[in-house]
Amino acid sequence: MTNANSRPIVIGLVWHSMNSDNLGVGALTLSNIALLRAAAKAAGLTPHFLILGWRDPRPWYAEYDDVENIPLRTRHLVSPGGVLGAGLRRADLVFDIGGGDSFTDIYGPRRFFVVWGTKARAWLARKPFILSPQTVGPFENGWARFFARWAMDKARFVTTRDAPSTAFLKELGVRSEIFEATDVAMGLPYDPPASRKDGGPIRVGLNVSGLMFNGGYTQSNQFGLKSDYPTLIRDIIRYFQSLPGVELHLVGHVQSHNQPIEDDHRVGEALGQEFPGTVVSPFFDSPSEAKSYIAGLDFFVGARMHATIAAFSSGVPVVPMAYSRKFIGVFGTLGYDHVADCKTDTAEDILARIRDGFENRAVLAAEVAKGMTRVNERLEEYTRLSEREMRAAVN
Repeated sequence: MTNANSRPIVIGLVWHSMNSDNLGVGALTLSNIALLRAAAKAAGLTPHFLILGWRDPRPWYAEYDDVENIPLRTRHLVSPGGVLGAGLRRADLVFDIGGGDSFTDIYGPRRFFVVWGTKARAWLARKPFILSPQTVGPFENGWARFFARWAMDKARFVTTRDAPSTAFLKELGVRSEIFEATDVAMGLPYDPPASRKDGGPIRVGLNVSGLMFNGGYTQSNQFGLKSDYPTLIRDIIRYFQSLPGVELHLVGHVQSHNQPIEDDHRVGEALGQEFPGTVVSPFFDSPSEAKSYIAGLDFFVGARMHATIAAFSSGVPVVPMAYSRKFIGVFGTLGYDHVADCKTDTAEDILARIRDGFENRAVLAAEVAKGMTRVNERLEEYTRLSEREMRAAVN
C-alpha cells in the first residue's frame, strides 16, 4: 500500500530473480531490493518493483506486496512490444544487475547480446538505467568492447563490485559515472544463530559446486582447473574428518531438481553416503535460509562465490575456492586475501591454504569483521546514489 505521505515510483529490476535455483542470483535480488527500498524511503518514495528476468519453476522465496514478477524469454528482447517492452514502459527507473557476472563476452556472442539487449531496450524506451554492482567484463572481442562501452555510456551510473572491474572500465574509456561498491549480497538479511554453549563440535561447512564436480557444462574441465576437483573435494573431506571434535556440513547453494549438472545438493547427498558422519544441509527455500544456516558454522570453504559471501557477511571465517577472477576481485577489494585459486594453485597448495585458514580461523574472523566495515560504507554510498537517481526520475 502506498504511504499517503510519499510518492510512488516503479523500479524495473533486470536480470534479477525471485525463484532462481542459483541462490546466489536470489541473494543479489533480495539484497538489492532491500537496499533500494531504503533508498526510496530516504527519497520519500514508495517503490513498486518489477522483476524482469528468466522464468524459473521454483516457488518464490517469499511473497511481497511491492514486488511483481515479469518472466522473460529470449524472444522478448527483440520484440518491439511484448512483456519486456511493456515492463520497461511502466518503469520510472531501471536497475540492471546482469546476473552478477554475465556482462561479458566469454560465454559467447549470443549470451553477450542477450545481456546487452536489455540495456539497449531501456535506452530505446527512454528510461534512465543504472548498472547495479556487478563484475563487468572481460570483453575479449573488439565488437563486444564497442557495444559494451556504448551501453555503459548511456547509463546514469555504472557500479562495479571489485577493483579489477573498475580499472577495466577506466581502461575501456567508459564516460558514465563509475562507482566501486561491493557485492550487494553482502547485505542479504538473515537470522543470526543462537548462542552456543562451549564444548560442542567445531562446525565446518564445505560447499561443493555441482557444476565443477561434473566438469562444467562440457563435462571436461570446462573451467581449466589445475587439479582434479572431485579428488580435491574428497581430500578436503578426509582432512576435516581426521580432526577430533569437527563436524563437517556439506552445504549446497545451487539446488536444482531440473538441472542435474548444476545441482550442488545431489552431489552433497552422494558424498554424504560416501563419507558417513558428514551432515548434508537441507534443500533451502530461500537465499536467506541458506545464509542463516551458514551463519551457524564456525568455518567455511566453498566454490560457489555467494555461498562464501554468505559466510563472510555473517562473520564466519572463510576460504573461497575461486574458479574465476570475480572471487579475487570481490574479496581482494575488501582486503581479504585468503582465497584459493583453483585455476592456478595445485591441490597441495589449496589444501595447505584451507588447513592454515582453519588453524588460524580467529585471525580470519578479525579480518572478516574489518572487511565488513568497508562493505557497509560501500553499500551505504550505493544506496545514496540510488536515492539521488530516484529523486531525479520522478521530478
